[in-house]
Amino acid sequence: MATELTNPQTDRAALSPTGEVFEISKAVTFEAAHFMGGKPEGHPYRNLHGHSFRLEATVRGRVKPGEEWVEDFSHVTAELNRVAGLLDHKLLNEIDGLSVPTLERICLWVANELKTALPGLSKVALARPSLNENCVLKIGA
Repeated sequence: MATELTNPQTDRAALSPTGEVFEISKAVTFEAAHFMGGKPEGHPYRNLHGHSFRLEATVRGRVKPGEEWVEDFSHVTAELNRVAGLLDHKLLNEIDGLSVPTLERICLWVANELKTALPGLSKVALARPSLNENCVLKIGA
């Protein structure tokens, strides 16, 4: 339950995140190409094409003692940029594990890349904003 202030103007010290569970999220973007080779001849997805992607990671947890946050956003950002860099301006089909690069498989691949560095990882979302398409992998749900 969130801490309630008796007087929000003067009772700022009562705002303590201790014991509360938070989710923080950070997003980055990247560009990549792919094709869906298993589609029948003439299917448009069978052709090589590219997308702009928005990749978001969510970390869930309690505030770390002495740090006043769940995770340092600069660490989350660095890890997201590292993983996005592995995909940016690449042919996704050529990346180990992504021979069939659906949004679902890319989310799972990203989660596997991030889970060691972000042990509180609770969600990976991948979107193709120009197509209004989004995929969310909930971890540990």
